[in-house]
Amino acid sequence: MLMFSLQSPCSTDMASSSPHGIKLAVHLLSAYFGEIVSKVGECLLNKGTLSLAQVVRFTELTKQKVTNSLLVLIQHNCVQAFAIQQAGGFGEPPKIVTQYMALHNNIIHHMRFPKFLSMLPSDFDEDCKKIIEGLLQHGRLSLNQVRDRHKGKHKALVTSEGNGNATNMLHENFNRLAQARFIERCPAHEPFLERPEEGAKKRVAKSKLADVTQTLEARALAAAAPMESQRFLVEADTWSNGALDDDSKKSPTKEVVGEKRKQDSLEPETETWATNKNKEVLWRVNFEEFVLRLRHKSCVSHVTTRVDSAAGIVLSAIFAASRKDETKVKAENTVPLLLQTIFDEAMNSEEGRSLTIERVRASLVQLGCELPTIGIDETYSVDLKKIIDQAQAQEVESIVLKKYGREAYRIFRLLSERERFFETDKISATTFVEKKDALKILFQLWKDDLLHMERIGNESQKTEILLWKLNKRSVWEQVLDDMYHAALNLKLRILYEFEQAKDPEKQAMLVKKWKVLEASLMILDDAIMLFHDF
Repeated sequence: MLMFSLQSPCSTDMASSSPHGIKLAVHLLSAYFGEIVSKVGECLLNKGTLSLAQVVRFTELTKQKVTNSLLVLIQHNCVQAFAIQQAGGFGEPPKIVTQYMALHNNIIHHMRFPKFLSMLPSDFDEDCKKIIEGLLQHGRLSLNQVRDRHKGKHKALVTSEGNGNATNMLHENFNRLAQARFIERCPAHEPFLERPEEGAKKRVAKSKLADVTQTLEARALAAAAPMESQRFLVEADTWSNGALDDDSKKSPTKEVVGEKRKQDSLEPETETWATNKNKEVLWRVNFEEFVLRLRHKSCVSHVTTRVDSAAGIVLSAIFAASRKDETKVKAENTVPLLLQTIFDEAMNSEEGRSLTIERVRASLVQLGCELPTIGIDETYSVDLKKIIDQAQAQEVESIVLKKYGREAYRIFRLLSERERFFETDKISATTFVEKKDALKILFQLWKDDLLHMERIGNESQKTEILLWKLNKRSVWEQVLDDMYHAALNLKLRILYEFEQAKDPEKQAMLVKKWKVLEASLMILDDAIMLFHDF
């Protein structure tokens, strides 16, 4: 018996980052910060972590321009710097070298700023929204810079109510945002990483030894992150009345949110962005919290559509009740909760007041929860990974249906649901597709790198059986890259329409078209987040 596998002709190892995802990130950098900053960002995105000297060599820009560009990217949370020790030349001692790595996810998040603002709960007033807008616009600000920005926008209010009341109100709003985890302390500007062998000697617990196997970039992000106890801590004594009275120390507040930063405006700001002369704590928007809430919204929407509205209400209540206990975005299961806790939370919403406790229990069963043993407290946890997997599969199946037709859709769905090898005859019989047509479809899907094929041959009988399995990882990566490509095309079309809108005669019609394109981009971005962020 011979058995061997075949990869499709176009099968290649996907890069760690999607090719069109990188192109989209470069376009966003160009749109927001200009061509020079974009060129530096593109270099880091394509070549990976580099030193300043390497970036200068690859981009062929002057050292000053590269330095300024890196400071802009760090200020806007698009690059993380870290220091490592490298061996010196012959007869030279080791030296400390600063490395820079691009944060692709954070760059892509820049096009989601309107979506993030829309996710701010209604109980956060306009002043809270302005704080978030300021941090999104400037990347990183100290508390006093936030206060001075607030003064500049509310001069009349400050004059009528007094500086003390206005400052207290701003401090209260800032605290609320931090407690709700919408804002966080910035990571360390340039953490120092030990060499892995040195770090291993200092670690005793086996769980810590796993850190040695992390990539350099993962270690750098972990080292830069603030302690969890400090991450959302707002210290009252950081609000000084005279820390930033000089115009030279004020943050740049003249820019409008969303306005493109021109390269010639970077020069005077780089000194402020490099360090905070007053040694103040810098704050930024916590992207993770907004992504988490968007994940919750996506799960509720999918459950409401796939099951019913009651299941969606129950899942929403679970998210609301467990929000303070969630520790990571891509949690596979919700925090275990008592049935009574879930029911009480559901009663807090207008839609949930019509539900009985028995209906809540039935919805939990529909969500895949197993009924606990009678006689103990009823505790439930929902499998979120399964919900996300179902939503992703549904998205891919709709693409297959449009591209290859209904028979291919049935074959693809069978292989997607079972995730194991199937013989051609079995596929044909299960999907009610003629074997000849099934083979034609299977070879087309294999050729397009959607399926993995294996041949089982018997030399004595000279027979051959074909086995088929969904090449899930490759398919999901291909779908994501196609989505990034479509998003890039939409961004370019929006830019083109925006330029055309400068003509007064075409303005009314083009503005309407521009809004449609923006809405389409946000819908497409929901799908991108489903495959990449959730």
